[in-house]
Amino acid sequence: MNVIYKNQIKAMGSMVTAFEGMLLLFGESAPAELKDFCYSVEVHPIHGTIAAGQTLMFDDQEYKITAVGEEAPHTLEGLGHCTINFSGQTEVELPGTIYVENKAMPKVSIGTILKIVE
Repeated sequence: MNVIYKNQIKAMGSMVTAFEGMLLLFGESAPAELKDFCYSVEVHPIHGTIAAGQTLMFDDQEYKITAVGEEAPHTLEGLGHCTINFSGQTEVELPGTIYVENKAMPKVSIGTILKIVE
């Protein structure tokens, strides 16, 4: 298993469940107006290319990646920012989004390990 990206949830905003079917990640530089809606992570490098067909994991909960917006890897690596959409879409609508298979959203808490693997 090749790990492309690995991080850990450090904090959770009070409104992280406000967006149905989506989850927002952001590093410490999150704008004040977004912090309440984000899961906070540290900025970590990406080792390779994030692509459809890989697996996004929240601890042991697995989600197949179905599409990757062209900006998502850049903002994830540079700012710790990315939207994860659980719609299963295979076509990108928002460039900063990683789309994953349509199934129940993961249970995420402080300490949850996030990984993208191939």
